[in-house]
Amino acid sequence: MNHYFATCPRGLETLLAEDLTVVGGKEIATVPGGVACNGSLETGYRINLESRIATRVLWRIARGGYRNEAEIYQLAYDVDWSRLFSVDRSIRVYVTAIRSPLKSIEFITLKVKDAICDRFRAETGRRPSVNTKSPEIRVHLFVTEQQATLYLDTSGEPLYVRGHKLAKIGAPLKENLAAGILRLSGWQPGTPLLDPMCGSGTFLLEAAQVSLDDAPGLSRESGDFGFEHLKSFDAGLWRKLQYEAAERRREANALPIFGSDLSADAIARTQQNLAHAGLDKVVTLERSDLLQRSAPAPSGVLVANPPYGERLGSEDELAAFYPLLGDALKQRFIGWNCWFLSADTRLPKLIRLQTSRKVPLYNGALECRLYNIEIIAGSRRRTRENEPV
Repeated sequence: MNHYFATCPRGLETLLAEDLTVVGGKEIATVPGGVACNGSLETGYRINLESRIATRVLWRIARGGYRNEAEIYQLAYDVDWSRLFSVDRSIRVYVTAIRSPLKSIEFITLKVKDAICDRFRAETGRRPSVNTKSPEIRVHLFVTEQQATLYLDTSGEPLYVRGHKLAKIGAPLKENLAAGILRLSGWQPGTPLLDPMCGSGTFLLEAAQVSLDDAPGLSRESGDFGFEHLKSFDAGLWRKLQYEAAERRREANALPIFGSDLSADAIARTQQNLAHAGLDKVVTLERSDLLQRSAPAPSGVLVANPPYGERLGSEDELAAFYPLLGDALKQRFIGWNCWFLSADTRLPKLIRLQTSRKVPLYNGALECRLYNIEIIAGSRRRTRENEPV
């Protein structure tokens, strides 16, 4: 039985725990920023293949107390690295510290790298090469005030890198955060979905893949996962899981998924990304302004990552935009359940619509809120009556 720790955007831990349960994880424990579980080799493969929420899946290989850098070196040196991967594999060490008394992350990183290389040299007479850009083996050290834990990264590149997005915008939404927002919204395949500020199409791509039951890990090429470079890699088991996932994928037909954007460049990028994923025929795109466009169906779910100060637009521009957005929703989106991700805490007040939920989420290091606004008939009248004169 292996011990795994899967990381995710903060705020999505409960959803990730659900993912781990579905693929066979046992003894699941949720902490800020991730979920731990026990499971078989197959469990680790299935998390990487199936979870839309996970960022990385780390396999714990050593843990112990420490008081100084020398004891962390010894913890790493005591690992039988040559049993885990070949000396011919390139490596990189990553260190995360929380309340650690040690002064230099860079020095700890160097000590762990030295321990790995020294152990290999003692056993084989050779040492692995270091590759800081695209290593085959990623070793993660996590240190708290008194404990150090070593992991092997089974994912390689972050799992939100699905392998199907070619064209990006300046501030793209990560795929696993988009997937989490879709889950939090309660949207289900078959329900009309609109992203009226689609950017590079992340919400649309995720929704289409969910609708087709397309496992997110299927898009990645052979060799892209970290576990494929480990000596424990079971190629037959991995091919079996890939085949089963591919067999259940539904045929790509037109879906009630709609995207639009004011920017012609954003529409072109979204179209390119959908085409690369083989989804350009299932999603309806158009260039339009959210403040002017009509709802594509009598009811549905609207999701958007609107501009805010950290991303686009000045504070004055946004203060003018939010009331107009509220008016547009009241006029043309009655019957729709709307969800907006924003770091701008002024949004609920300035949009002048009742917010039924505020879910704390992190977009990278940026603290945000996911605001839920249900547009119901008569909301315009009640809002006007409650406004001061």
